[in-house]
Amino acid sequence: MKVAIVGASGAVGQEFLRVLDERNFPLDELVLFGSSRSAGTRYTFRGKEYEVQLLQHNDDFKDVDYAFVSAGAGTSKEFAGTITKYGAVMIDNSSAFRMEPDVPLVVPECNAADALVRPRGIIANPNCTTIMMVVVLKPIEALSHITRIHVASYQSASGAGAQAMAELQQQYQQIVEGKPVTVKKFAYQLAYNVIPQIDVFQDNGYTKEEMKMFNETRKILHSDVRCSAMCVRISSLRSHSEAVWIETEKPLTVEQVQAALAAAPGVTLQDDPSTQTYPMPLFTGGKDDVYVGRVRKDLANDNGITLWLSGDQIKKGAALNAVQIAEYLIQAK
Repeated sequence: MKVAIVGASGAVGQEFLRVLDERNFPLDELVLFGSSRSAGTRYTFRGKEYEVQLLQHNDDFKDVDYAFVSAGAGTSKEFAGTITKYGAVMIDNSSAFRMEPDVPLVVPECNAADALVRPRGIIANPNCTTIMMVVVLKPIEALSHITRIHVASYQSASGAGAQAMAELQQQYQQIVEGKPVTVKKFAYQLAYNVIPQIDVFQDNGYTKEEMKMFNETRKILHSDVRCSAMCVRISSLRSHSEAVWIETEKPLTVEQVQAALAAAPGVTLQDDPSTQTYPMPLFTGGKDDVYVGRVRKDLANDNGITLWLSGDQIKKGAALNAVQIAEYLIQAK
């Protein structure tokens, strides 16, 4: 088994290395690729040192079985042909192919079998906020069809990459020291702030991130559900959270939903108001599961349930989901 990581020096690329090691992924060979900026950098994996190679249009992917790609949509589009030319399965973390009809968009807990039909040799990893939400929606959908979703996301700096995380830490330090605050990765200072914009605005007033949640949820769940999202950047470092309002065809009890969530793969129910027990990004960072709490009836909708979830954007929202896709394909052979 030969595995490639494209974008090895980024936050998700580094998480790929940790997840592959944690899960004892059955690889015999590993190759790392990056831009001219990161080429030559060395990383240690399972006691062996690997050097990042420059990503080029050549035959470097000839013997690769799985290529985990997290280098941005432009790079994915440019190099998809090179990566898949000799049969490598490209599991792409960018937005480049997510809504292409001949590219499966996969969250293993929801629609793993979609990964088996990939005419272009590409499988798309969904947006991080979508991944975490659909893992929680799937067991509820099994109880009653979900017709509408309203969601407000609270997304950490990690969603914008390693440099954004570093900038947030730098901003807090600069504020403490009374120095001018560096603002490069976001439109405004993120420290001590929330920014109600993630990605660029579309003609309908929603951002691209918010429209991803609408479109990707429908594709993953094979559903006509409508999702209205408000995506907000907050000053936590790692792990995203979401407040979700769900409307189903028939009314569900809180107990039904809690039981379904507690039994669902990839979900941990953490819901005890009497002891102030609920998920928070401070504690979900580095964890595999999506954590759910504050499950209750929607006071504004007889068929509504509302809940709170939190999960590691870099892990389950990116690297882990991609590795789980590859694990499924290996098992399905």
